[in-house]
Amino acid sequence: MEYFAHETAIIDEGCTIGAGSKIWHFSHIMPNCTLGENCNIGQNVVISPEVILGNNVKVQNNVSIYTGVICEDDVFLGPSMVFTNVINPRSAVNRRGQYSKTTVKHGASIGANATIVCGHDIGRFAFIGAGAVVTKHVPDYALVVGNPAKQIGWMSEFGHRLEFDEAGIAICEESNEKYKLEDNKVIKL
Repeated sequence: MEYFAHETAIIDEGCTIGAGSKIWHFSHIMPNCTLGENCNIGQNVVISPEVILGNNVKVQNNVSIYTGVICEDDVFLGPSMVFTNVINPRSAVNRRGQYSKTTVKHGASIGANATIVCGHDIGRFAFIGAGAVVTKHVPDYALVVGNPAKQIGWMSEFGHRLEFDEAGIAICEESNEKYKLEDNKVIKL
């Protein structure tokens, strides 16, 4: 096997798991999931049927990823964060097949105990603060916090807050990469 699964992990039929991936204690990978290369799935994680994770996705302990979620490459999912997949759940009403989709785009990070309400995409390199409740789409590079989550700034690809000058230019303090803010959108130069 090209991936590691702890003896207490359960991996159902039809899953594709990339080389170098690790699945830790008491996690359950349900049928027909796709996990890319070099993923790390922490303890007590549930990945529901047909979920897709790209390469190098880091899933911390106690995370639930429900059907309808796609995480692109280099996504970070913090401890105990959760996705939903039905906007109006009721115990007595079966809504299977009505799952809303959520895409977490390349390089995004979602903090501990955050909740992503289904049907709202998370932009590239966006940063969702711990405990945030996301109820709308999050733009690329946006920093959002709170309940409901509100944008309070912008983040670099290295995870540092960007401070833009009068010309709309910011430099990441770690990578020295330049970013431009124009029409309420950030692009890396």
